[in-house]
Amino acid sequence: MPFGYASPEQIMRDKADYARKGIARGRSVVVLQYEDGILFVAPNPSRALHKISEIYDKIGFAAVGRYNEFEELRLGGIRYADINGYTYDRSDVTGRGLANLYASNLGRIFTESIKSLEVEVVVAEVGDTPDGDAIYRLTFDGSVFDEHGFTVMGGQAEAVSGRLKERYREAMPLADALEVALVALTEPGGERPPVAQLEVAVLDRNREHRKFQRLTGARLERILPAAPPPSPTTTTEPDDAPTGPPTGPDGDIDDGSSPL
Repeated sequence: MPFGYASPEQIMRDKADYARKGIARGRSVVVLQYEDGILFVAPNPSRALHKISEIYDKIGFAAVGRYNEFEELRLGGIRYADINGYTYDRSDVTGRGLANLYASNLGRIFTESIKSLEVEVVVAEVGDTPDGDAIYRLTFDGSVFDEHGFTVMGGQAEAVSGRLKERYREAMPLADALEVALVALTEPGGERPPVAQLEVAVLDRNREHRKFQRLTGARLERILPAAPPPSPTTTTEPDDAPTGPPTGPDGDIDDGSSPL
């Protein structure tokens, strides 16, 4: 046996563990369906580095992990969508096609490269009706999961997903969906992130042509007060409670090599 030999199975396990640890250091992202489309919510104090973006007319993108790595994936998806939309037809650009492209690239890098990408990605497409909505979650090894209703990635994803599952219901109004997402992202007894440290966007099926819209500032503040408490058993903070940064695991987000 040559010195320094490691079996292929051990190499793959080590790369998978390395990627999972990097992804878990970032803040969680929630993607869920609501009455008029798909909602994206993520704690993110940076105004320059976005975890949520538009890919094409009715397709959105969200990611966690190393910013420089998922930013390359996002730009590659935009180029793919623009070329195919121009060469063929805009309707030929689909969330499934983008998910297949990302899965192929992630799987190839995980198999062939020494270091796997520390990213997890969601590609979401809003349809003309709720039945036409699609949410695809892609992991670092190229696996694709067709999610229904909602999905969570990054940070304490399992705990956030459990809280979200308790409160989520289909066809919620936007204000209710946003409230449910924020409750899920806030640890029990913790403080909710202030509006200035939230990144929120929607794919709204009622908008003309381009469905993606960011919710920021006064527009976001108008939506939040309208949301009722998520459940009568949930303990709520008083209106004048102090706000602060999220209590989940945080990574440095101000440079491109850190988890976001």
